[in-house]
Amino acid sequence: MAFSSNQEIESRGATVDAAVSAGLERLGVTRDQVKVIVIDEGSRGLLGIGSREAIVRLIVNPAEDQAAKTAAPPPPPPAAQVPPPVRETPKPAPAVASKPAPRPVQQPQTSGEGAEDEDDASTDTPANLESEKEVAVEIISTLIDKMHVKGEVSGYTTEPDDLTGQRVNMIEIKGDDLGVLIGPRGETLDSLQFLSRLMVAHRLHRRANFVVDVEGFRQRREQALTRLAERMADKARQRGEPIGLEPMSAYERRIIHMTLRNSEFVYTESTGEGKQRRVRIIPKQ
Repeated sequence: MAFSSNQEIESRGATVDAAVSAGLERLGVTRDQVKVIVIDEGSRGLLGIGSREAIVRLIVNPAEDQAAKTAAPPPPPPAAQVPPPVRETPKPAPAVASKPAPRPVQQPQTSGEGAEDEDDASTDTPANLESEKEVAVEIISTLIDKMHVKGEVSGYTTEPDDLTGQRVNMIEIKGDDLGVLIGPRGETLDSLQFLSRLMVAHRLHRRANFVVDVEGFRQRREQALTRLAERMADKARQRGEPIGLEPMSAYERRIIHMTLRNSEFVYTESTGEGKQRRVRIIPKQ
């Protein structure tokens, strides 16, 4: 968020309303106390491609305008015309149910603790995993059909993770010329996974945590990231200084964390926000 003065800010968000809300919270004012100028309404793009944030400028109304809105009411009529006040016993205020305390935000952990940047997985019972897999295969098949992409969609449940014991559903798409579903550096695939997770979660009324893969891309990417993590860890150890990797998705950051979680020489941490979130490899003292 960029500031132009104490009374005017520029705010960004996924939508215009989100950008306005973020700006109001930052200024500590209400909607009727500011003037809103929409600079860019933003765009969702197609499956995340070409998307951009909405940008608005919030200008706090001048102090004299605020004073006019909150000016004192007109004086009462002369005493002779005002009837004597009637004293009433004050009624007790109605009980207001206390709101539950906000859920604390979980901080990222280092590789030695199996860091993961996504929320904890929902209950991975066999019944939940099976229903999630069936709905995911159905929805993804419909999505790629509407994209006029021919592919076969199937799913299976992984073995328990060696660190967390968690199992997840892998949804695989196989076929010819499926590069359009992967995109540069897997960005389109990540968008397809994000969109399909939302749709499955809406259908099942609970969070979905499956992984979508196209022609083994994720496995190849995991192998490449594992080699990258090992090379950068060795370089950080030799230089004796931290090395920051390029921005990655939560799935890819987790691969780096998991690869180096038992290293004797380095540890990892995630820094940055949103699409600029990345892993830093730090030498142990």
